[in-house]
Amino acid sequence: MSSPEHKQKIWQLIKDIKVGMLVTLDDDVPHARPMHLVQEEYDGTLWFFTRRSAEKVAEAAGGHDVCLTFSDQEHGVYVSLTGKASLTDDRELIEKYWNPFVAAWFPQGKHDPDVALLEVHVQMGEHWKAKESKVFQLYEFAKANIKKDAIPNLGENQKFGG
Repeated sequence: MSSPEHKQKIWQLIKDIKVGMLVTLDDDVPHARPMHLVQEEYDGTLWFFTRRSAEKVAEAAGGHDVCLTFSDQEHGVYVSLTGKASLTDDRELIEKYWNPFVAAWFPQGKHDPDVALLEVHVQMGEHWKAKESKVFQLYEFAKANIKKDAIPNLGENQKFGG
């Protein structure tokens, strides 16, 4: 788990990315697919619309861990989050998070019995944020290659939870 301040930091890193890759296990084989955030704030739980009949629902059932990754190469932001997924058909939450983007994926509307929300309770993760330009990063790589004992300093890296 993380502090309220750290949750705010995670949200600042991922809120503009919007689309993360959800990784589940299909038997013992990782399976990733893009998922679009639907919330406007983060308290340790991430929300995604899904079809109740989707493979990811069965793969995440039974308290299995899932992983979500977010990446923004332009700004040097990389986030990996691990947690437990569960399915809900809470009508109040569906109403709260429903929007035109989601509606495009569900032509029968929000009352379609196959519409559900995937809820991911984040338990641990890691994030990286480059603090400098690409030119500076290239300089750090070159310096590390010249000075065989130097490691490139590309910015912030922090683990949490677990």
